[in-house]
Amino acid sequence: MKTRNKTLGYLVPIFALCVFMLVIYGAYVPHKPAEIQRVVCIKFKAGTTPQEVEKHLRDFATMKKAVKDVVAYSAGHVQKADNNGEQFDVIHYLTFRTKEAAQEYTLNADRVAFVKANEGHWDNVLEMNSNIEK
Repeated sequence: MKTRNKTLGYLVPIFALCVFMLVIYGAYVPHKPAEIQRVVCIKFKAGTTPQEVEKHLRDFATMKKAVKDVVAYSAGHVQKADNNGEQFDVIHYLTFRTKEAAQEYTLNADRVAFVKANEGHWDNVLEMNSNIEK
């Protein structure tokens, strides 16, 4: 019985050290960098209420969580310089690790459902991918 306690006394610190080393290794191993950023610009039809625009932003943020390969997401309203009729009202930025992930996003069922539910409020949409160069 005493030998078992002694063995256990040695194994517990060794196990804790191994767990600590795995955590440190995971924190410092370089991850694959993101390759593609998708920009989605949307102009709403005249008469669209601010509440509908905010609902659109919330729904888009929720929808992007359903897409597994989105590395980063941000969105915001276009800053109006003057009253000359800006081309777009909101912009969404999605970042993907690979080109294939960005292509899969366009076919995603949640995205297709989001577009069908909201396209009645949209006057103009611009979607484009770009390479991320560092």
